[in-house]
Amino acid sequence: MSVMNGRSWLVVILAPLAVLLYLFDPEKGGYFSCPFRLLTGLLCPGCGSQRALHDVMHFRVAEAFDHNALLVLSLPVLALQLGFSRLSFREKPALSPNWVFLTWGVIAVGWGIFRNLYVSPHTGH
Repeated sequence: MSVMNGRSWLVVILAPLAVLLYLFDPEKGGYFSCPFRLLTGLLCPGCGSQRALHDVMHFRVAEAFDHNALLVLSLPVLALQLGFSRLSFREKPALSPNWVFLTWGVIAVGWGIFRNLYVSPHTGH
């Protein structure tokens, strides 16, 4: 009997969640609400991500961009990062600096500030 590695467990957990997200529109409710928004009334950098992912899965990129532009713009970067990491033959420690991840983190904080200054926090649009 073989033991599943970390990536296998990730697929086992994420695949059904992706199917549920594809089948059921978060716009109609039934998904988790953002705890940051519940506590503060402000949009976090990830607010709208569930709706945006649902829209991307249905090829509605403009609607996805309206729900969370950062997520939509991050998907190609994430795909490139994953592709380049697959091509790399060197082993890097798990906690080694990753300039893409660090840059994305700074951008995410900036996006969180920007969207609350220039986007109505009560509508998310």
